[in-house]
Parts: sequence; C-alpha cells; structure tokens
Amino acid sequence: MQVQTVEIREATENDLNALVALFADDPVGGHGDTTDPAALPDYLAAFQRIAASPNETLYVATVDGAVVGTFQTMVTTTMTARGASSLIIEAVQTRADMRGRGIGAQMIGFAVEKARISGMRLVQLTSNAARKDAHRFYERLGFTPSHIGFKMKLK
Repeated sequence: MQVQTVEIREATENDLNALVALFADDPVGGHGDTTDPAALPDYLAAFQRIAASPNETLYVATVDGAVVGTFQTMVTTTMTARGASSLIIEAVQTRADMRGRGIGAQMIGFAVEKARISGMRLVQLTSNAARKDAHRFYERLGFTPSHIGFKMKLK
C-alpha cells in the first residue's frame, strides 16, 4: 500500500516529541532511546547541535501533518577521490504502523536527489547488521554492500 502524499521537510523543534517516539519505538537499534520526559533536554541539545551544523540536516516525513518518518544527512569531504564530497544518511526510521507504504523509499530518494543536485560523489549509509529487511530494502533502491563497518562504544 503506497502513501499518496508524503511531505519531506527539515525538522523543527516542534517535531522533537514525535522524533523521540520514533527512536524509542525501535527494538533493534539498542540506542537506549526513551520517551521519558527527563531525557528531553538531551534530545533538545542534540537537535540544536544538528540544526547549528552547516553539514548536517535532520528531516521528517509527514502524512497529513503527522510525522511518520525521519532521517539525517551529513556532508563529508575527504582528501580521497580528489577531495570529493559524499552524503551520509543516518538514523532512518519509519513509524511502525506506516512501514511498507513507500515512505522509506521516498525519504531515501529525496536524500539521493539532494546529493545528485549538489554534485556529491556518492551517497552512503550504514545499517545495523541485524536489520536484514532493511538491507534488502537498501539494495532494492540501488545501494550495494561494499564495506565492513566498525564501531567502538565510548559511553
């Protein structure tokens, strides 16, 4: 079932509660996200850091004004590839009751088109190794698994 009208726009502070709810509802991520009001200052501080960054953008996807998805993009420039810039997509979430309706594909398509218009060399993302359905989804959209990622938790 496809959603007909999805609006994708930059997130505002007014979207914060809906964003936190999306992340808190993710049983696979393991990020410790919570809707506990005591955690709201942490989320607000993170939102403000992202909003102040010239290389990061937080987006929401809405249907009939309700937040149904989110993703974040970051532009990075490296010395490799003659100093080319790339777009990194992170924190892709679609509300559980809205999955399978094309919202995720529209969010990724939006990000890819922004990168293409900006002359980026490539678009990349990472996905939790346990998210097999997400891996198939990204491959369907044209992404190829090309690297192995490593993480070191500090907190």
